[in-house]
Amino acid sequence: MPAEEFLYSIDRSSIVPLYYQLKMCILDLIKDGVLHEGDNIASENELCENLGISRPTVRQCLNELVSEGYLTRQRGKGTFVSRARINAQFLNKLHTFGEEMRAGGMVPSTKVLFLGHIPGFAAANEQMGLPADATLIHLRRLRFADQDPILIQDTYLSYEKYEKLLDIDFGRNSLYDTLDRLYGVHIRRVQRSIGACNAIAKESKLLGIKNNAALCIVTTTAFSEQDEPVEYTVSRYRGDKVKFSVELYR
Repeated sequence: MPAEEFLYSIDRSSIVPLYYQLKMCILDLIKDGVLHEGDNIASENELCENLGISRPTVRQCLNELVSEGYLTRQRGKGTFVSRARINAQFLNKLHTFGEEMRAGGMVPSTKVLFLGHIPGFAAANEQMGLPADATLIHLRRLRFADQDPILIQDTYLSYEKYEKLLDIDFGRNSLYDTLDRLYGVHIRRVQRSIGACNAIAKESKLLGIKNNAALCIVTTTAFSEQDEPVEYTVSRYRGDKVKFSVELYR
């Protein structure tokens, strides 16, 4: 890359650490549309030579941007701008996954990994106010945005109340729409909480990520218009593909 076309800059007179200046420079180039998804950024050698900074400084910057999902490395090819993270706003809006993806201009799709009945277990039965031994419906789905795997979703419902759900193709049908159609149950509100964990081998394979990669865990308990708990869901999101937004007022 000729010197006159070099996009990156730092200010050596600033007290801000050099690696952080370079990081903010790259993020600004992405935000301003100078660097686009799939663009190859300057190599470590080019950044070191043109900016006069050390290789450890450059690596610290690039490693952080890769771990935060803004850049991705391809062995033997270089470092590239990643696809922008999905901005999930369902912490302040009651949207389904499909609605959230379509609102962001993406095409949602679903692969059903399991649908059947299982023995009850404490975490789910307690959240839904069911006896400890009450049988559950377990629906496990792999959810995609524009064919990229985004999350694994485990949903639990009362088998006694919603047995007909076992006959539904949830690769094509919305759970909430189906509850409304078959049972007249309309989801009025949900309670959600967020945590984090590292992906186990099976999750990594399904999501196309490395073992022990960061996942965001969102647990949801949904309530009907009669304020009765209907379903309990544990969603494991790829940490490199999703960010969560919350709007607060005072």
